[in-house]
Amino acid sequence: QFACIHPGDTVIDLGSGAGNDCFIARHETGANGKVIGVDFTDAMLERARSNAEKLGYTNVEFRKGDIEDLPIEDDTADVVVSNCVLILVPDKDKVFKEIFRTLKPGGHFSISDIVISGELPDSIKSAAEMYAGCVAGAIQRDEYLGLIAANGFSNIPLQKDRTIDVPDDILRQYLSDDALAEFKASGTGIYSITVYAERPATA
Repeated sequence: QFACIHPGDTVIDLGSGAGNDCFIARHETGANGKVIGVDFTDAMLERARSNAEKLGYTNVEFRKGDIEDLPIEDDTADVVVSNCVLILVPDKDKVFKEIFRTLKPGGHFSISDIVISGELPDSIKSAAEMYAGCVAGAIQRDEYLGLIAANGFSNIPLQKDRTIDVPDDILRQYLSDDALAEFKASGTGIYSITVYAERPATA
């Protein structure tokens, strides 16, 4: 929905798993485009390749690798996508450098991830991790968007920005009533975002 994939594009999916997002991207880019999924898990790569074979997709390829060191040549992709994967990577700065390197000049990415705003108490992190998953590796929203800009990307709108609400009955397992009220008044939050950015067409 947000990736703005056009027929004939080359698309890279970071953390491709069993290939679902790659196959959706292939629907958009068509038979004349190409989709490259990158994952480091042998079992997922095997499933993804099997699924691509069953679907008869000869222009969807899966490569084993780390998204901090992509097994992809410079200036390859028109579009890079990723769905809640960067949060799991310790060196997010390096990932954005790799995205910039592998995008063609004028290419863009659309990435969904989880970020935080304010300081989450450890007890809240534990509750959110149990409820929503993928929270332990979340960094500050401003830091996340700052890394994108610092790596040379431009035109960086948020395509989606949604609060992840952890239910009170979950939080009360970790917080007293007073601590819960203080947390709610603090403005601290966990957010699911989808961010778009472009590699400039010229240096």
